Amino acid sequence: MYLKMKYKMLLIPVMAALAMGSCKKALDTAPDGKLTLDQVFADNDKTSAYLNNCYADIPQKGMLYFFWSRGPVEWSDEAWDTDAEAESWIRSGRMYNGGASASSHPITDVINPQGGNMDYWARYWNSIYECTYFLSRIGKAKVNLETDRKRWTAEAHVLRAYYYSELLKWFGAVLPIESTPYKFTDNFANLKRASYYEVTKFIMSDCDSALAIAELPWRISTSAENGRVTKALAEAIKSKMILFAASPLNNAGQNYWQEAYDVNKASLKNLRDHDFALYNQVNFPQTYLSDIAFIGPNKDPHAALYNEYFNQGDNFSSTPYDKETIFQVDGGGPTWVVDGIGAQSQYKTGTCPSQELVDAYETTDGQPILDLDNPYLDEQHLQPNYNPGNTLYNPQNPYANRDPRFYATIYYNGSKRNCWWNFAETPASPENYPAGVGLRTRIIATWDGEPETGIDASVRRMTRTGYYERKFLHPNSGDNNGVGAASCKMFRLGEIILDFAEAAANAGELTDAYGAVNEIRERVGMPDLPPGLSQAQLISRIHHERQVELALEENRYFDVRRWCSPTGDLSKTDKWITAAEITRNGDGTYTYDRRTVRSTPRACYTNKFLWVPVPLSEANVLQSVTGQNWQNPGW
Repeated sequence: MYLKMKYKMLLIPVMAALAMGSCKKALDTAPDGKLTLDQVFADNDKTSAYLNNCYADIPQKGMLYFFWSRGPVEWSDEAWDTDAEAESWIRSGRMYNGGASASSHPITDVINPQGGNMDYWARYWNSIYECTYFLSRIGKAKVNLETDRKRWTAEAHVLRAYYYSELLKWFGAVLPIESTPYKFTDNFANLKRASYYEVTKFIMSDCDSALAIAELPWRISTSAENGRVTKALAEAIKSKMILFAASPLNNAGQNYWQEAYDVNKASLKNLRDHDFALYNQVNFPQTYLSDIAFIGPNKDPHAALYNEYFNQGDNFSSTPYDKETIFQVDGGGPTWVVDGIGAQSQYKTGTCPSQELVDAYETTDGQPILDLDNPYLDEQHLQPNYNPGNTLYNPQNPYANRDPRFYATIYYNGSKRNCWWNFAETPASPENYPAGVGLRTRIIATWDGEPETGIDASVRRMTRTGYYERKFLHPNSGDNNGVGAASCKMFRLGEIILDFAEAAANAGELTDAYGAVNEIRERVGMPDLPPGLSQAQLISRIHHERQVELALEENRYFDVRRWCSPTGDLSKTDKWITAAEITRNGDGTYTYDRRTVRSTPRACYTNKFLWVPVPLSEANVLQSVTGQNWQNPGW
């Protein structure tokens, strides 16, 4: 419980590793020894190790949610999780079926969370206390070098800001502000809920404290310091959280857009001034522009560089080729086995991009496929409201002439993949028959009835939507080429640029908003937005650009929520998820239509799902002690 977490033991186990950047050798102490906190902070190495403990709850995100899933990526309108049917007891199945309550919620009741994901209330409060306690002691602690003391202080500020930002994103304004560590004798009856804006300002003040310390670097340039926080991360947290605070769900009727614009403008400038820039060229053409990469038509370099960026990581250098990534965590896991095309290794597919996501990709002339203000004429999304200004899109040839990011992100009917396939083809797959087990190029056929990669309502290795995820899947990885998931890019400059664009547009700074979003589009060869858009139209286009540029990166889940009013719901985006219904005709052509993934809607779209509930036991204790209701609406 939150209050229980404040009752910290006066004796702590000896940490087995020193702080980040050390050689990680064991401390010279008996394995079962205990130290008082005074003893810890009287020793340089043990003080360093305490800070290392503050890093312990940084999650890995990416595909490392429970059971190799992508968590919130599959709980919005971006994707469907094949485990929702095959293993309905897992997180996505429970979310889709409404199996969530304050006493048992898929996000808060995970035991031994995989990759450090979920169980956020307990774990993040624990880490906030660790950071706060560290900050209360570091000033007088035994530290050999004053430069270390200053850097460690800055890191603790950034870490506390990060954990608070995560709690605020998931749970909303049900948090107290902890600027000093609580004691046994404190009167918890005086604990108060802070507003969303107040918590945001506290987060920003932590970031500013870190940014004011010269010893905190802007970028990690050596692998020995992999995972340490930086000034760039502090700027990224500020950028995101003031944007969230200004958004309709969180602003409590106040207008914070000018502040969001000012903060984002300064953060973006500071990042650029310290050599952060968009990833803008193919650095590994032998892989991503090869004849067997099949990324986009005619080896499109824009599609290739976008796909390459998300499949590279850990580029530590004073002059890195990746200047876009702000903060990443270690990658892991055989993506092709658990989150790619399930037939490849005959296990599971995992993330299936939705028809809604596919509809979001414009044609190469910069025209949206659908009317952005009213994309579907029916609740189930089976009747697209096509944009009359689009002359390139053909519903019966739907994957031609699309934004290069589409080809870099999604495998669709007729696309190709060269890798090791663990099955022999049968005549039921005429696109690929005959072919045996082994290394070969396969056409990814997703029509209804195709036995390996076709659409299916329940088979785990097949797609639910007619699409497979490509964005985080190495072009040729497989059982003979074990290239696992790259480091998850938790913050990157592309997101900050779009944060700035959205804040600028809402603040009426339309020229700046245009410039920022067009920079994102130029990177992938897409035309600038048309001039002369109204403020409302420009905001709509920026929302749309976020859906495309940040697809499957865990942003959409939070975006569709923060764009809602506090009394709204997710019925327009998350209630019904649709799929491509593809029929293979006798002459080898295809007929394209749409269908819902299942006959009943998801249950996780109502108002209460705008927020994760405070765990029931926590909410009960908080209410009994403070006399206030700390629970989110509807739970």
